[in-house]
Amino acid sequence: MAFFSRAREDVAAARRQDPAARSNAEVFLAYSGLHAVWGYRVAHRLWRMHLYLAARCYSQLVRFSTGVEIHPAAVIGRRLFIDHGMGVVIGETAVVGDDVLIYHGVTLGGTSLSAVKRHPTIGDRVAIGAGASVLGPVSIGADSIIGANAVVVRSAPPSSVLTGIPATVRSRTADAVDSTFADPAIYI
Repeated sequence: MAFFSRAREDVAAARRQDPAARSNAEVFLAYSGLHAVWGYRVAHRLWRMHLYLAARCYSQLVRFSTGVEIHPAAVIGRRLFIDHGMGVVIGETAVVGDDVLIYHGVTLGGTSLSAVKRHPTIGDRVAIGAGASVLGPVSIGADSIIGANAVVVRSAPPSSVLTGIPATVRSRTADAVDSTFADPAIYI
């Protein structure tokens, strides 16, 4: 997919997920989380070309300018939206699915010093609240919500709600009868 087609898709995703977005131009020019994702894509391409030093140096320039650090070896799906951005860290072996929403201060971090899969795998359509940490090679199922400041150290099935330190897992479908659980913003 060409850069401008992907950029239009990213801007549209940001407009869908951020009620404060007033125009496409505002999102395109002023959303640092979006700029960080675009910078990651350049760094990731360099990484895949085995230009590791260039990829790391470029990713550090992006981190300096946006406050978001995404390792160029991480695998990021389409339409990732990082709202507010500052302080987000996505580690080297992390995998992030499509249509994921990440708020500021989130860490997708490792728990091992070995050169193995040591960062999380995040499924499609997951929302991760401000300050949350997802640590280790855990998997978070699609359509899950991770609450603000949660510390996730265990895997969770699809359609889960994860809150607390350490995070406990509840099913979103069991909560569907309670209207307070219909709005994912209450967890973020």
